[in-house]
Amino acid sequence: MIKNSFGSCRYISMQQTENIITIEHISQIFGEKVVLDDINLSVRKGEFVTILGPSGCGKTTLLRIIAGFQKAGEGKLTIGGVDMTETPPHRRPVNTVFQRYALFPHLNVSNNIAFGLNLKKLDKEHIRKKVKKVLKMVSMTDYEERDVDSLSGGQQQRVAIARAIVNEPEVLLLDEPLAALDLKMRKDMQLEIKAMHKKLGITFVYVTHDQEEALTLSDTIVVMSEGKIQQIGTPTEIYNEPANSFVADFIGESNILNGKMIEDRLVEFAGHRFECVDKGFSPNEPVDVVVRPEDIYIFELSDAAQFTAKVTSSIFKGVHYEMMVTTPEGFEFMIQDYHCFEVGESVGLRVKPSDIHVMKKERIHNTFEATITDKNHVRFLGQVFECKDCQHFEPAAEVYAHIEFNKVILQDNEEDGMISGDVSFILYKGDHYHLTVLTDEGENIFVDTNDIWDDGDRVGITINPNAIKITTR
Repeated sequence: MIKNSFGSCRYISMQQTENIITIEHISQIFGEKVVLDDINLSVRKGEFVTILGPSGCGKTTLLRIIAGFQKAGEGKLTIGGVDMTETPPHRRPVNTVFQRYALFPHLNVSNNIAFGLNLKKLDKEHIRKKVKKVLKMVSMTDYEERDVDSLSGGQQQRVAIARAIVNEPEVLLLDEPLAALDLKMRKDMQLEIKAMHKKLGITFVYVTHDQEEALTLSDTIVVMSEGKIQQIGTPTEIYNEPANSFVADFIGESNILNGKMIEDRLVEFAGHRFECVDKGFSPNEPVDVVVRPEDIYIFELSDAAQFTAKVTSSIFKGVHYEMMVTTPEGFEFMIQDYHCFEVGESVGLRVKPSDIHVMKKERIHNTFEATITDKNHVRFLGQVFECKDCQHFEPAAEVYAHIEFNKVILQDNEEDGMISGDVSFILYKGDHYHLTVLTDEGENIFVDTNDIWDDGDRVGITINPNAIKITTR
C-alpha cells in the first residue's frame, strides 16, 4: 500500500475495489426527527452519482457523513475498503465543494487553489505547476492573480472546484454547487462539470434538488424522500421506470392515475382498458399508472383514437406545446406535442403499450397500529376515536385501524379537527388529489380529496366513526 502525507497527518490510500464508497445501514436522528433511515448505498470507482431529493429529505446530511463533517448515529461507512466511520474529515481521501464556495477573500485565485498544497509543505515550483494545470482544467488560466471578490458567481465556483481537485482526491463531493448561479450559468457549468468528471476520472458524489441537473450529469441517480432511498438507477431507468408515485412525480412531468391490472399486459385506467407490457400482477390488482406527457399521441378525432378528450388549455413552451385535456369520464391529462390544438377542440388520443408504466401501489388504505379502549372507542395517532367496528374486541386488544383515503376529512381550521398536521406532499391523480399529511404525532396519514390544498398547509383532521375498520394485530 502507498502512504501519502496530508499535512501532519497520514492516511492509507484506497485499495483498488470496484465499490469505492460503501454505506451500510446508516441512520441519523436529530431530536425526534429521523433524518436518515437505514441508508444502504454503494458507489463505484470513477462513477458520477447524484443524490437527488426535495429540501429536508436527508441528502446533504448523507453527504456530510461521507465527508466526515457529521457522525452517523448508526451504521458503517467504508471508502476504498477502509472503515472511515470514526475517521475525521482531514484524514479522509475526499474533498468537498460547497454551495457557498467558502473561498478565502484575502487570497487571490492562485493562492486560494494552492491553500491545501501549502499546508502539505510541498515544493513551491511543484505547487505552481499543479495550480496552472487545474486552472486550465476549469478554463481560468488568465485569472490566477485576480481577487476572488472580483469574480462572477460562476468563476468563483470554478475556483472552488479547482481548489478541491488540485489535492487529487479519490472522491469529490459537491453540495448543490450550482444553486447560487443564474439559469444560463448553471446550464453552462453543468456541461463543464460533466466534462471535468470525464477528464479527471475520479468519483463524483453530487447533491441537488434539481431533477434536470441530475438527469444531465449523472451515471447513477439516488432519489431520496423523508430520509429514505426511494430508487437507485441510471437517468433513463429513473425516468422511464420509476419505482413509485413519488419518483414518477418528482422526476419530470407525469400523468399518474389509479388503475387496475386486469391481467398480464392489460391495464384499466381513466375508464378504458389498454394493452401494456407489464406482467406479474394479480388479476384485478389495484395499481398506479404513469404515462409521460410526451408519450400521448394527440390528433384530430378519428377512428384511430383509443379514447377522446377536449382541450382545456394550450401553452407554447418554446420547443413544444403543453396542453391540458379532459376526457368525457372526467380525467385530466397533460400532453406535450409539437402540434398545437386549440382550447375547446375535441381530439383523439392514443398511448403505445410500451409507453404505459404500471407500478405496484405502496398502500391501498391507511393502516395504523391501534389499541381498543372500550366497545365504542379505539386509540391511534395519539388520540381516542369513536368507532363502530370495535364491538367484537376486548378492551386493551392490540389491533390495526384501517381508513380509506377518501374517508379522511380535512378542515381549514386545525381546531375543528380531532388531530392536526401539515400537508407535506401533493400528488394529482387525474381526477383527484392524493395528499400526504404529517400529523403532529409524527406519522403520515394519506387523503384523497377534490379540494385544492398547498404544500405546507396546516389542517385539522377528522375521521368519522363509520370510517374506521378494525382487524386483529
